[in-house]
Amino acid sequence: MAPSFKDKTTMPRMNPSANTSFWRYRRHPKWSRILQLVMAVAFVICLIYGFKGLGAGTPKTEVLKNGAYDGSKIYTSKDFTNAYGISQEDLSMLVPAPQQIGKEKATLIMLVRNREINDALKSMRAMEDRFNRKFRYPWTFLNDEPFTQDFINYTTGMASGNTYYGLISKDQWSIPHHIDQDKVKASMETMVSKNVIYAGSMSYRHMCRYNSGFFYRHPLLANFQWYWRVEPGVEYFCDIDYDVFEYMRVHDKVYGFVMAMYEYLVTIETLWDSTKEFIRKNPQYLASDNSLDFFVDNHPPTKSGEKEITGNYNLCHFWSNFEIASLDFWRSQAYQDYFSYLDSEGGFFYERWGDAPIHSLAVGLFLPKTKIHHFGDIGYRHPPYARCPQDVESHQSGRCFCSRRDHFDDDGYSCLPRWWNVAGQSVGAGIKQLV
Repeated sequence: MAPSFKDKTTMPRMNPSANTSFWRYRRHPKWSRILQLVMAVAFVICLIYGFKGLGAGTPKTEVLKNGAYDGSKIYTSKDFTNAYGISQEDLSMLVPAPQQIGKEKATLIMLVRNREINDALKSMRAMEDRFNRKFRYPWTFLNDEPFTQDFINYTTGMASGNTYYGLISKDQWSIPHHIDQDKVKASMETMVSKNVIYAGSMSYRHMCRYNSGFFYRHPLLANFQWYWRVEPGVEYFCDIDYDVFEYMRVHDKVYGFVMAMYEYLVTIETLWDSTKEFIRKNPQYLASDNSLDFFVDNHPPTKSGEKEITGNYNLCHFWSNFEIASLDFWRSQAYQDYFSYLDSEGGFFYERWGDAPIHSLAVGLFLPKTKIHHFGDIGYRHPPYARCPQDVESHQSGRCFCSRRDHFDDDGYSCLPRWWNVAGQSVGAGIKQLV
C-alpha cells in the first residue's frame, strides 16, 4: 500500500540531507507529467516577458535593408550593430537615461554629420546646462549617413534624456527626377561667379529641402508634437527655468523664434511669385490677421475673405536655425500642399531656396500672428550673429552671461524691430526693463 503523506514516518522531507528524497518521485509517471507541464508553462511565460522587455528597452527607428531604411520595422540589437558598427558589449555599457521630467511630447532635434561631433557636443553641453537638465527631454539626431560608434557614445553620454539616431532616406536627400540637372549646374556656376554663399554646395541645397519638407515626416518623430531645433556649434547664454514646450501649448502658440533678418534676394528670386501663385490656387489656406504686413512694407494684414496676397516681398524671415515649434503645423494639409507645390517648381536647386524663408512665409500666411512667439528672454548665438537679452534683471540675477552690446536687435540687417511693430509688442518682446 502506498504510504500516506499524513504518515510522518514515511512522508518525504524537503531537507536535502534526509535519506528519503522528494526528487525520487519525479521518476513516477504522474509526477513526471506534472513537472513537464510546469516547466512548459514557465518557459512560455519567460518567452512572453522576455520579448516584452526587449521591445520596451529598444528604441524605435528604421532598419537597414539593402542600403535603405525600412521605417515600418523596429530594429533589434543585431540590426543596430550591423547598421552602426557598435558592439553588443558597447551597447550594454550605455547607461539608461533618467526618466523624463518635462510633460510634453517634445524632442530636441539636430540635423548633423559625424564630422561635426565636436560642434554637436558644444551645442548639447550648452543646451543641457541652460535648459534640458531640468526637463530631460530626448534628443533626436538625423544624418544622411549612418552615425558612427563614437558619435553615438559621446552624444548619449552628454544627453540627460534618451537619444535617438535616424538615417535620412535617399529620396529625401537627392535631386528629384523632374529637375533639369544641366539647368542646375548652369545656375550654380552663375551664383558662384557672384560669390553667393553656399552657391556651389549641393549638400546645402539638400539640407534646405530636407528641413523644408521632410524632417517632420521621419518615423522617429511620429510620436512627438513639439521640437526645438538645435544646430551644431551654437551657444545659449541664459538659464531657461520654465518648460518652453509647455509654454507654447498653454499659450496656444505654434512657432517660436529668437532672431529675424533679411534673406539674400539672389537665392530666392522666384519664391515670392511661387508663393503668391500657390495662394491664388489655394485661398482657403490664407489666415485672417496674418503676418503679411511683416513681409510686405506698408501692407495691412489679410482680412477674412481675402483670397490673394499682393505687394513685393521685403525679404524678412525668422532665422530658422533656432525654432521651437509644433510638428503638427508642418504635418497640416496646408503646409504639405505648399511644400509640394514649391518642390515641383524646382527652386531648391535652380536657385537656392532656404528653409528659413519658406518656414516663415508658411507660418506668417497660414496662421494669425498671435500664434507666433518671439522668445525675447533667450540668449543665443549662431555665428556670425548673436542676441543677448537687454533687461537688467537677467544679468544682475546671473541668469544670463553675455554682453548686452553683442546683440542683433538693432543691426541694420535685423527685421526684429519690424516684427515688434506689426505684432504690437514692446521692444524686447516682454523683457521687463531696457537699458
